[in-house]
Amino acid sequence: MSRPPTFTPPACATARVLHTERGDFAVLDAVPTTPARATALLLPGYTGSKEDFIALLEPLSAAGYRVIAVDGRGQYESEGADRQEQYAQGELARDVLAQAAALTDSESDGDGRGEGTGEGGLHLLGHSLGGQIARAAVLLDATPFRSLTLMSSGPAEVVASQREKVKMLSDALSVLSMDEVWQAMQALDPPQDADTGDGEDMRRRWMRHDPAQLIATGAQLGVEPDRVDELAAVGLPVHVLSGERDDVWPVELFDAMARRLDARRTTIAGAEHSPNTARPQKTAKALATFWDTFPVA
Repeated sequence: MSRPPTFTPPACATARVLHTERGDFAVLDAVPTTPARATALLLPGYTGSKEDFIALLEPLSAAGYRVIAVDGRGQYESEGADRQEQYAQGELARDVLAQAAALTDSESDGDGRGEGTGEGGLHLLGHSLGGQIARAAVLLDATPFRSLTLMSSGPAEVVASQREKVKMLSDALSVLSMDEVWQAMQALDPPQDADTGDGEDMRRRWMRHDPAQLIATGAQLGVEPDRVDELAAVGLPVHVLSGERDDVWPVELFDAMARRLDARRTTIAGAEHSPNTARPQKTAKALATFWDTFPVA
């Protein structure tokens, strides 16, 4: 899982609720001090949350981008669903399209901030599982988006060792409480300290995840088909970004996927599966450099 350096957003960001036709989603909304060049919608990965992008918010805002980092359905501070079927990839993709629609709506959301981004004005980014959900959303309807960035998100299912880990986690979630599973994970792989100094923020996030979401999305990671050719046929500009090492998908798969997509390829030195937390300044610079190639929205 990504381990944010802090769960406290920077001064440029506000924690709020994004209201959509498919429900409410908790977001961090970072706004630049000058008119935004464009808006970016960021989707976290498996077991993650909007806070996984917290170290990117200030540098991306300083580069002129409004950034919306979102908790997906059943993740951390966004309300969950009753059944695993409600976390099917198609349902989560439709949530993303609903979020995009809410952000492109010209009406104010009630806090004095207009949401207008212009037709096709959003840059979409997904990390790991979030990248596969983002891809599914684009394949349903690419019109709200200017670009897609796949961050540490491979072309198909995760490697065998990760499939085994996800299955073990899902099996545990089926019979144990979230707290019992957390204690077991602590014994196996203690998290790095978060802002509290003792990992309590990480535990609180874990406890607020919906176990049905974790089981359903974990299963998706193990069976995701290769849809790269479908994505290439859409014609949306794509950026494939990763660390120089990755234990979820081999980096060579990212390289090959980028070639198949005729995509921009960025490798972040010194980072592994979560360049967003390991090397946020370099990652933010790579993202802004890609987005700067598009006309101002």
